[in-house]
Amino acid sequence: LPFEQVVEIVQPPRALDHTPLFQVMLAWENNAVGSLDLPGLSVEAAGEVLDQVEFDLELSLGEHGEEIAGTLGYATALFDQATIERQRDYLLALLRAMAADAQQEVHRIELLSTAERTHLLDELNRTAAPYPAERCIHELFEAQVHKAPDAVAVVCDDERLSYGELNAKANRLAHHLVALGVRPEDRVATVLDRSAALVVAQLAILKAGGVYVPIDRALPVARQELLMADCAARLVLCADDLVEARIPVRAIEPLIARMGCSSDPGLALSAETAAYVMYTSGSTGLPKGVVVPHRAVNRLVINSGYVKIDAGDRVAWAGNPAFDASTFEVWAPLLNGGCIVAMHTATVRDTPSFARALEQHRVTSLFLTTALFNQYTSSIAPTLAQLKHLLCGGERGDLASFLRLLKEKGPVRLIHCYGPTETTTFATIWTCPADFNGSLVPIGRPIANTRVYLLDGHGAPVPFGAVG
Repeated sequence: LPFEQVVEIVQPPRALDHTPLFQVMLAWENNAVGSLDLPGLSVEAAGEVLDQVEFDLELSLGEHGEEIAGTLGYATALFDQATIERQRDYLLALLRAMAADAQQEVHRIELLSTAERTHLLDELNRTAAPYPAERCIHELFEAQVHKAPDAVAVVCDDERLSYGELNAKANRLAHHLVALGVRPEDRVATVLDRSAALVVAQLAILKAGGVYVPIDRALPVARQELLMADCAARLVLCADDLVEARIPVRAIEPLIARMGCSSDPGLALSAETAAYVMYTSGSTGLPKGVVVPHRAVNRLVINSGYVKIDAGDRVAWAGNPAFDASTFEVWAPLLNGGCIVAMHTATVRDTPSFARALEQHRVTSLFLTTALFNQYTSSIAPTLAQLKHLLCGGERGDLASFLRLLKEKGPVRLIHCYGPTETTTFATIWTCPADFNGSLVPIGRPIANTRVYLLDGHGAPVPFGAVG
């Protein structure tokens, strides 16, 4: 049946970018034409130069003496020559391996050349950059206190704390925690909303050598107790409305208000020790606690290569404290001399209030989950466009939302972030160019001091451009 009639019968959608029914064809040519001589006439095979292909990819092979040879034709609208040459090399590698051992399992065949393997595993992962890998989070914060004690560290509504004030409060609480029995590497749960008090609590726990475990206040009591038991928390810090727990519970405000020693505890701690435990959502089973060391937080926020936060930056804290984005929102400003602007939940949920808060507090940097990013680019795009840095992530990026924001004129550096909790918030980033007109939002390349591998189901690197 002529192929054109088949196409006409099935009536493929007009929007199809390639051939309906099938896209790849393998042809085995075993009718090679030799030479034919007739009186006054000589016939020989024409050349094999192809000007046009009928399908996206066409491999035509045949026997030529002792060899199998042929051509690989491709649609230039879909492939470039370099891609096709790689495909050819993979096919040859596969055939050589089959000829060497026809009984071996296919997934054990090495398709990558030495050069491509080096490119994928090493060259694309040359991300080393200097950062304070040997120091603890609170030590880096204390260095900022000595540098600018009067600079504003935290803003929450009408409350403002300078670096010096924040450090003194955290030190007093740290000494109280030690008096309550908190020892190095003890877990201390915090059941608190975004606030200056929560920043004080996290700093104090670290200064006491402990590990903070943020727990969402909205979780059912049973789930909260499960998390506390799972991480073996020693103590719970909460608001005045005390939470239910099977371990000691302390309201944080009275502890902060108490008089006490305000000097740095100065405990000898390693940057490899745990700084916090954060739990995954548990949407596919029980929540899993991820233990993150001090060093990993430093790598996320200092000389990371994707965003530079400095003393002039005001970073909005809009994420759930139990969500790993808060790691960036809290420590990126505090370890670089910037200011945290803590947003109340009601403010974040109300679009006009959120826009006013961003402008009122002169926020320069903001992270939004993908869902909020999609919502806000539909309503307050002009406000978002005035930010210095706008980061988003958590789900697959929505192309329309990115394009919508790019239409606004502003200084915004739009960054798409990707990374599971286990890799400390962000593993890869992609900075959206002002003239972007792509068809999808990529997750980009690894941030500084991070290596990324794209693997198949057997844990082996996939070829360049392949799905992993």
